[in-house]
Amino acid sequence: QVQVVESGGGLVQAGGSLRLSCAASGRTFSGYAMGWFRQAPGKEREVVASISWAGNNIYYEDSVKGRFTISRDNAENTVYLQMNSLKSDDTGVYYCNVEAERFRFPWGQGTQVTVSS
Repeated sequence: QVQVVESGGGLVQAGGSLRLSCAASGRTFSGYAMGWFRQAPGKEREVVASISWAGNNIYYEDSVKGRFTISRDNAENTVYLQMNSLKSDDTGVYYCNVEAERFRFPWGQGTQVTVSS
């Protein structure tokens, strides 16, 4: 059974940085474009960044452009999200999963990011 595990969240002051990691057991991310998703309090989950299998196609949601960097290590089956210059609006639970909805794994627990102003 596939289990996606996100880690690296925490409480940080505005302007600070965090690096999130995502790994899967029971399955690899092989061939899939992967995304990081954020669910802010009271809002629906939305994609904030995505990266193709080869890493040559990257997308950022407008609010995180220039501050977040998505990357992946296919040999280690891990996806990362470097978050800099964090703002209070970045607060939420962060998840990673396959970008294309029809191929998604069961959602993991996510990792909580709280940015204090």
